[in-house]
Amino acid sequence: MPVADSPELAAAERLLDAAKELGFTFQRIAPGPDGPLLGVRETAGYRDTCYLSGFGEGCSATRTRKYSLIVPGGLPVAAQVSGDALTVLHTVVSDWATS
Repeated sequence: MPVADSPELAAAERLLDAAKELGFTFQRIAPGPDGPLLGVRETAGYRDTCYLSGFGEGCSATRTRKYSLIVPGGLPVAAQVSGDALTVLHTVVSDWATS
């Protein structure tokens, strides 16, 4: 677990800020300052969801395609990533275009 002034934590905070600048809105889904975050971004072609359970493993993100029709079983998954917070945030910021 990173300490309050570690380089890993600083990198995660910068990536979280970058995700917000790219359209993600995050909300804390459990009480406490270290409760998990759920982020969502809607673009013209995708709905991106990012779950950050903490700094370690257990974080994930899913990119689903949007369709004008109702799709049985839900929207098709275009991309997924899971791992630690740095891996997940880096993927949604760097690899998932906003268009």
